[in-house]
Amino acid sequence: MVEVKLHDIGEGMTEGEIIHLFVKEGDEVKIDQPLVEVQTDKMTAELPSPAAGKVQKILVKIGDVIEVGSTLLLIGSGNADDAASFGARSEAAPALEAVLEPTTEETAAGHPKGPIRILAAPHTRKLARQLNVNIESIKGSGRLGRITDEDVYAHANGIGSEQEKEVKETKGVIGYDEIPFIGRRKTIADRMVHSLFTIPHVTHFDEADVTNLQELKAALKKLEAKKGKTYNVSIAAFFIKAIALALKNFPIFNARLDEEKGVIRLEKAVHIGLATDTEEGLIVPVIKDVQSKSIVDIHLEMKELIQKAKENRLRHHDMSGSTFTISNVGPLGSTGATPIINYPEVALMAFHKTKKMPMVDEQDNIVIRSMMNISMSFDHRVADGAKAVSFTNQVIEYLENPEIMLLELK
Repeated sequence: MVEVKLHDIGEGMTEGEIIHLFVKEGDEVKIDQPLVEVQTDKMTAELPSPAAGKVQKILVKIGDVIEVGSTLLLIGSGNADDAASFGARSEAAPALEAVLEPTTEETAAGHPKGPIRILAAPHTRKLARQLNVNIESIKGSGRLGRITDEDVYAHANGIGSEQEKEVKETKGVIGYDEIPFIGRRKTIADRMVHSLFTIPHVTHFDEADVTNLQELKAALKKLEAKKGKTYNVSIAAFFIKAIALALKNFPIFNARLDEEKGVIRLEKAVHIGLATDTEEGLIVPVIKDVQSKSIVDIHLEMKELIQKAKENRLRHHDMSGSTFTISNVGPLGSTGATPIINYPEVALMAFHKTKKMPMVDEQDNIVIRSMMNISMSFDHRVADGAKAVSFTNQVIEYLENPEIMLLELK
């Protein structure tokens, strides 16, 4: 008898929600065949079968929130005694709590069609329970109909009981609202605190003239319309490639500090993390091996990863292994920041708002140029300010003169 348990599938998870069962009791399964789909506060993942055999007993149902280490199902040889041998342990529900009983739609004949999948993160479901809201009655406003915290709050405010309404009318407006500090937001907070208390942060500020880069992008857009191929790449793809090229000469910023061994490990591959804002918090998908990819490849992969992040479809391998992180906050209007490093990396670069400014050229003429602010946070244990300035200068040189960057591509 094999007990299939929920293991830590990455990002330090402690629990996950069962959102889909690929098998039923009695099914024959092969090794690595998907058994269960689990959603955590950071990703969605399929759990494969560790052994071949017959599914003897399924101990969870859709909607259960399960602790890491809990048994999900049993795989055996097919003997009736296999499931019984699991004993009283199977009687104790492994789920922390059933956050959603699977509901069913009925056919015209009155027979159930099967479970209805409710798209909502575990912390959103907990919020619904805390507010006594039936999550099945909520129409999600998120992507693919996903139910957000805001949907739950709106529903709670709109369908309160008559007794609750009377209390509100009697007591007047409550002085504050509460947002649960759990799930992804709590995970982000814990990591930020760990990073700030572990790494002595220093932030270097600079600016880049991206006029030539914008002109190149405009030319590529026209070329795409004429040739019908992907040439209209995003500015951020150039940012990523410029960093990868600069890291070849400044590997100290593509590194990890191992204090126990007393070494700084210089990573040979460049894996760039993309700080991405989603409805459920900050996620950092990763573009792997940027040093060997073209700007078009980077652009296409970046678009795919960001889309998956916003739809909560990222897998563990999509978010692991980053060696350097960027934050492209310019489109939101940011003019500057002191970014917190994505531990255990040693540096992070943020690209801020681009705006047209009067500048003085080499002939002392006043010209209008597109200027972008840059901020780079780095671990002062690993590198000094002079290195950070030199590294940033090289990134700026590539952005201001993209033809140089193109000459170095392999």
